[in-house]
Amino acid sequence: MHDERSISEHRLRRVLRERIKPAVHTHPVPLTVERWDAPGEPVPVAEGLAAPYRPCGAGEPWGPAWGTTWFKVTGTVPADWAGRTVEAVLDLGFDRMMPGFQCEGLVHRADGGEVKALNPYNDWVRVADRAEGGERVEWYVEAAANPVLVDHAPTYEGDRQTSGEQPLYRLARMDLTLFQGEVWELVQDLEVLHDLMTQLGVDDARRYAILHAVDAALDAVDLGDVPGTASAARGRLAGVLASPAHASAHRISAVGHAHIDSAWLWPLRETVRKVSRTASNMVHLMDGHPDFVFAMSQAQQLDWIKTHRPELFERIKKKIADGQFVPVGGMWVESDTNMVGGEAMARQFLYGKKFLLDEFGIETHNVWLPDSFGYTAAMPQIVKLAGAKWFLTQKISWSQVNTFPHHTFWWEGIDGTRVFTHFPPVDTYNSDLGGSQLAHAARNYREKGRGSRSLVPFGWGDGGGGPTREHLARAARQRDLEGSPRIEIERPDAFFEKAHAEYEDAPVWAGELYLELHRGTYTSQAKTKQGNRRSESLLREAELWAATAAVRVPGYAYPYEDLERIWKTVLLHQFHDILPGSSIAWVHREARETYRAVRAELDSMVLAAQLALAGEGTEEVVFNCAPHARRGIPAGGAGVPAAAAQPVTVEERHGGGHVLANGRLLVEIDGRGLIVSAYDLEADRESVAPGTAANLLQIHPDFPNMWDAWDIDAFYRNNVTDLVGLDTMEIAEAGPESATVRVTRSFGNSTAVQSLTLRAGAKTVDIVTDVEWHESEKFLKAAFPLDVKAERTASETQFGHVYRATHTNTSWEAAKFEICAHRWIHAEEPGWGVALLNDSTYGHDVTRDVRPDGGQTTTVRLSLLRAPRYPDPETDQGSHTLRFSLAPGAGIGDAVREGHWLNLPERTLAGAGPVAPLLAVDEDAVVVEAVKLAEDRSGDLIVRLYESRGGRATATLTADFPVTAAVESDLLERPLEGSAVGTPTPDGTVALTLRPFQIVTLRLHRT
Repeated sequence: MHDERSISEHRLRRVLRERIKPAVHTHPVPLTVERWDAPGEPVPVAEGLAAPYRPCGAGEPWGPAWGTTWFKVTGTVPADWAGRTVEAVLDLGFDRMMPGFQCEGLVHRADGGEVKALNPYNDWVRVADRAEGGERVEWYVEAAANPVLVDHAPTYEGDRQTSGEQPLYRLARMDLTLFQGEVWELVQDLEVLHDLMTQLGVDDARRYAILHAVDAALDAVDLGDVPGTASAARGRLAGVLASPAHASAHRISAVGHAHIDSAWLWPLRETVRKVSRTASNMVHLMDGHPDFVFAMSQAQQLDWIKTHRPELFERIKKKIADGQFVPVGGMWVESDTNMVGGEAMARQFLYGKKFLLDEFGIETHNVWLPDSFGYTAAMPQIVKLAGAKWFLTQKISWSQVNTFPHHTFWWEGIDGTRVFTHFPPVDTYNSDLGGSQLAHAARNYREKGRGSRSLVPFGWGDGGGGPTREHLARAARQRDLEGSPRIEIERPDAFFEKAHAEYEDAPVWAGELYLELHRGTYTSQAKTKQGNRRSESLLREAELWAATAAVRVPGYAYPYEDLERIWKTVLLHQFHDILPGSSIAWVHREARETYRAVRAELDSMVLAAQLALAGEGTEEVVFNCAPHARRGIPAGGAGVPAAAAQPVTVEERHGGGHVLANGRLLVEIDGRGLIVSAYDLEADRESVAPGTAANLLQIHPDFPNMWDAWDIDAFYRNNVTDLVGLDTMEIAEAGPESATVRVTRSFGNSTAVQSLTLRAGAKTVDIVTDVEWHESEKFLKAAFPLDVKAERTASETQFGHVYRATHTNTSWEAAKFEICAHRWIHAEEPGWGVALLNDSTYGHDVTRDVRPDGGQTTTVRLSLLRAPRYPDPETDQGSHTLRFSLAPGAGIGDAVREGHWLNLPERTLAGAGPVAPLLAVDEDAVVVEAVKLAEDRSGDLIVRLYESRGGRATATLTADFPVTAAVESDLLERPLEGSAVGTPTPDGTVALTLRPFQIVTLRLHRT
């Protein structure tokens, strides 16, 4: 038989494109169109409906970047269409090759109610299944002119303040049409068979059976009368569509989804509209497809709908009750997980799950994080304590070097907790359910022979409008189709139950899920990261002092509502394109403004509580919010600091520079203003590697291959400039309690002023770096070459730390050339180590070298600033203040303590005298993470603590107020089954035994 595959396949593609698809909507009758261009920001629906409209026609340009145009469309169904299916086609000027990331519309009725959204693959609105002749049509389309910003080129269109005024779009068509249902069905038949056929081998008989059936169907189509011959063509395809799948065919659980970034190439206000548009599409689709299931993953987005579209929210609640609309994930947003602090991660689940319980009475059991840029090893324990048991991610498939070895596995965290995890082999969270993607899922699935199923999220995301009726048609045809995986649309929990049941002994992956890509997100947009860290610290302070005042001061009202509101604001900004610094300029400009407002409000809240606690008086009272005592002031208490230790001395250094000493450290700063010695006098040990200098600022070129704000590629290291040129060096302070050397350097178009301080009694060198940064596509680092033979480093993460090798023996270690740490990173050899602490820096890198003397130099560098140009061309330009400290002789416990001290500075007030802490813990390894009043307004005290050093710990917690019971709770503050914590002793003590890195949340019932 002659092989005419290519001819037949080409014929199919052309006939589909040029004859059959255009025949789905026939007999177009133009609607009357009028427009109103809203000035400035979007307006309420009522204002849009009542606006003064003017005539408009097809082909007319509309929409400057970020503008909103309202189109009023009216028309009348022709009399001879009575009894026919009528749809309007409303094309705003969509680019069909890019579903999402462009203009969108939401159709309203004249009474303001939502109908559905308009998107590139969803530009129709049903008028009637059986129309009445003369039926009147009147709709209002709220059209958003979002600029296209996906080409990775620097642009100022990413902020309303700098974008242009020229129209971006041209109205394409707005017509009433007859919807030819049988033609539409034929399109779905042919597309499914085409995609399936092209995935089958050229030696597969099934491929040829489909090919011949398609040829026969096309022969039956009269190209001049497609609607009249569509049924006959479909009849010739019925046989190949009825052939059942193989018994061993891979099984796919298809879940409708529309991944919508809560901010990215659009501002937060546009996300509010995006989620409403997509959700309106989903409830509209559910009305006609009762088996359709759609999963929505962010409580914040549902809350936006509740606030801004209450009518739509009520429709969603009905669909949730029906089991079609499925909230998943249980987090406030799909947050970053690398940089979010431990308590903030707990609150992501507390407020996310609480919203779903309060609004819908449902509890989610899965965590849905397909798109975050790597996953902390602390996550499994947090997931379990949040009452969830399953985890889903997709992004690891983006790794550049190593292919992750599992698709279904047990993920083990730093404390030993395991969570059942799925990583969909389809390698997308926006599947089109096409044959190529489904075949890839089946081929790619790594659990063959043990497991048989995977999950596929399908639908157009990020403004593409979500799943469509075409997606559902593909799923229906491939439910049981020879050559295809079997597809079943079902809820995510149904998939996890089945996958877990068939593969309980799935393999284990221990430790972080490191993404070998997007490493620059640990550093981009420094002010956003700084705002997050400081907000987390301030929230800790505000809750601690407010709780203390609520217990101690009669009449003091704990600010429940304000704290929850601020927490939700901070949690929103931890979304995985905001905190990582990968959003447009508008997003980060607003984030800076928001963080300033948050700081002002929390400072005011802290001051009010501390004034209530301090009382009237003139005695200086120092408040210590840190979880460890310092200067004689207990953790969580206030008092008078103990006298300073041995005074600090400053001397001239031989050969230039200065020598600072305080009896614990001796620090030499050479004539270049660099630290050439940081000597641990107590251990008689040098921390700076011989022949090197610490606190060395270095600058690299920074032009990654693709994702500017997201990525740094390893080749950036090939070129480095040491910033050793000195403008000035002076002694800025020389007193017995502290001494400071100030160094000023100029480089490129920028300057850096560094203040190096040694304090009495301290075992850290504190460095404040003020940078006026005006570089482009450059990367600023601070290097600390340490005289330490470290096989690994420890980096703080949520509720503990994670170890990473310093060598590059394998491709897995080599790929981690940039790593994330929270408040500290620590390198040690047995018996002695060094910590590097920071107040808002997350990116680090560690390298090792063997010197000619045989010693090893372990160089730890902080990543201070970047200057990518996309998507924000002005990233990080301007003034920055960055704080970090070198701690010679530090162990892990020292790093934990010093890291908290750096991030939680003391506050001083005049008052009546000391304020005793509400709680005391007698073991430094056990760190109190949060003290607050319970969410249920009962007045109970919630204390969250964890073991911080990676070992077992026995501790006694003592409450300085009457306690009737101590109940171990989950993150939602509900009793935890199997808790070993019992009734406190009469003196208010609770005995605790913690395993390594264990998190314990206690609810203390007050009398």
